[in-house]
Amino acid sequence: MTSADLVTIVAVVLSWALAIGAVTVVLQRLLRRTSIVVQILLVVLATVAILVAGMVSAFNAMFISEADLQVMWFILAIASVVAAVVAVLLGVGLARHTNRLAGDAARIGRGEPVAPQRKMTSELSALAAELAATSHKLEESRQREQAVEAARREMVAWVSHDLRTPLASMRAMAEALEDGVAEDVSGYHQRIICQADQMAVLVNDLLQLSKIQAGTLVLDYQQLNLYDVVSDVIADLAPVAASRAIAINGDAVAPTMVSADGASLSRAIRNVVLNGILYSVPGSTVSVAVTSTTAEATVEVRDGCGGIPAEDLPRMLTAGWQKDTGRTKSRYSGAGVGLSVVHGIIQAHRGALEVANVEGGCRFLLRIPAGQESRGLAV
Repeated sequence: MTSADLVTIVAVVLSWALAIGAVTVVLQRLLRRTSIVVQILLVVLATVAILVAGMVSAFNAMFISEADLQVMWFILAIASVVAAVVAVLLGVGLARHTNRLAGDAARIGRGEPVAPQRKMTSELSALAAELAATSHKLEESRQREQAVEAARREMVAWVSHDLRTPLASMRAMAEALEDGVAEDVSGYHQRIICQADQMAVLVNDLLQLSKIQAGTLVLDYQQLNLYDVVSDVIADLAPVAASRAIAINGDAVAPTMVSADGASLSRAIRNVVLNGILYSVPGSTVSVAVTSTTAEATVEVRDGCGGIPAEDLPRMLTAGWQKDTGRTKSRYSGAGVGLSVVHGIIQAHRGALEVANVEGGCRFLLRIPAGQESRGLAV
């Protein structure tokens, strides 16, 4: 075979390849919504067609005998049929896998769990694993949502109870005053004020919690001395602690400057100290300490509650959760939102709230990063 014959064969084969390839691309675009079996079959047939066209061109250029040409046509026909059958089988298997993955996606949409699929190509196996992981994450998200919804309903019921009880009491005392049957008028007035204070604390806690959960809590950063903040909290809660025979020890409160929102941080510290007073056994001590490093300031509150069961520790910061469903009454909020408010405030300061058991009680750590910018921040 001369060089001219070789060049002619190559040119003819390339011409057929380009023409058949262009037709195949057009057909694939027209048939892009059909089954993947058709797509694979089309690719295989195009490959076979290019091969046949090239071989026929070569045969004609080499001027082989008619008998040999018939044999080659017979061989090409068998090879084409086998290639088409193999393409269909492969396409059917691939379509079955893709249909299985589509079914997994539909099950994820219905909220059903999905298990990883095996015996697939590496790409489809990776997709199946991703679908399984997504299903697992969605299931965890649904469980968290259900838990939050259950806590919300429980909290609404408790808040309704906490509001209804003082309202009924206030109404009864007001009617007694109106009818002139109250012997201790001044005492009735004081009790009405206490009931109003109880409802005000509860409403303020709920308002703060709603802002935190809605992401609308605005912090006004300013330079504060935690010694002053904690001292004010201790002075404010000292009468409550004395009435319950609880001592408050603030000897370990060191002067510490931080950049924080004074009102919300004071509320957070107050809620934790009050929580310790309300749940500590009479005769015990609630200790408050303030320490600092170059990275953060820490407010530590230890109480004498006797400890929290390990299974209840993860739920301590859940809004509306209370271990004691009987709900010990006080003039303060009992709806289970106090620690949730603390958690939200500390998170808004880019800090962390930690709860752990210690000997004789619990320890709450309020960690506040140092170096916060002195500006308003919407959380």
